[in-house]
Amino acid sequence: MIKKDIRNEVLATLKVMDKKEKHQKDLALLEAMISTSAYQQARVIATYLAMPTEYETGLLIKQALSDGKLLLIPKTYPKGRMIFVVYDRKNLERSSFGLLEPTSEIAIPKKDIDMIHVPGVAFNAEGYRIGYGAGYYDRYLSDYQGATMSTIYDCQQSDFQAEPYDIAVQEVLVR
Repeated sequence: MIKKDIRNEVLATLKVMDKKEKHQKDLALLEAMISTSAYQQARVIATYLAMPTEYETGLLIKQALSDGKLLLIPKTYPKGRMIFVVYDRKNLERSSFGLLEPTSEIAIPKKDIDMIHVPGVAFNAEGYRIGYGAGYYDRYLSDYQGATMSTIYDCQQSDFQAEPYDIAVQEVLVR
């Protein structure tokens, strides 16, 4: 199966996921993540603002802030460029993709980010992911040295061949 077909199949499954079951899995994924050494040792964590079908990152954001971590979220630009800026819920705007993004343009240097919570649609057993097709994360992670982690539902596990430019996530938590 080609990546586009896998992406469409998984997204269709996510759209019909029971909301109560999803919330229970989100809570279990949060507990799994905060118990990892990558999370516990990280002072600066980057995550994303989730779409309704994705892991509810609001739970992670609330937890990380209460744990005293500096929290970053992505800001995207044309041609696949992405930076991470400090999260401030009062300074967000809708992007051309319909996602909330920060209004700030002050990038935190990649070397200062201890852990990146990486989104994705489907993941294989080696941690390679199928995203939404724009390549933002693969480009950003290509020279990133810190920890990477994803939180996914079991229906997001898939068997596919990684492309040469794909970057695997180091730790994929599944519920």
